[in-house]
Amino acid sequence: MSIELPKDKQLILFDGVCNLCNSSVVYVIKHDKNDVFRFAPLQSEIGKAIIEKYNIDTSKTDSILLYSEAFGLKIKSSAAIAIASKLGFPRHLLSVFLIVPPVIRNWFYDFIAKNRYKWYGKQDACMIPTPELKSKFLS
Repeated sequence: MSIELPKDKQLILFDGVCNLCNSSVVYVIKHDKNDVFRFAPLQSEIGKAIIEKYNIDTSKTDSILLYSEAFGLKIKSSAAIAIASKLGFPRHLLSVFLIVPPVIRNWFYDFIAKNRYKWYGKQDACMIPTPELKSKFLS
C-alpha cells in the first residue's frame, strides 16, 4: 500500500480505541490553525502500512506516531513535541523539552502510555469522525 499524504501535511497516527488519544486528536484539530495535520488510527490500513514500512514494534510503541514525507517518522515524546510545536502559542513552547534527552522524555511518555487505558478508558472500536472532520482523516 502506498502512503498518499499531501507533501505539505503531516500524519498523526494514534491508538483509535484510546480515550486519551481520541481526546488529543480533537484537541490538535481544534488548535491546528495552519491545517498541518491529517489523522489515521494505528489500526487502519495506512497505520499498518507505516508500522510495516518502519518496522515498528507495536508492543513498545503503540500510542502516537508522526509521519511526513519530508521528515520521516517521529515516535513517542519526539512526536508529541513536534506536534505541539505546530500548534502555536503557548503550546509551541513545549519544544524546549527537546533539550531533555529522549531516554528521559520517553520514560515519562511510556509511563503515561502504559496507564492510559486504566486512567482514561478504552473504546470498543475506533473513533468515527464527524462529517465536518472527515476530510482530516485518512483511511
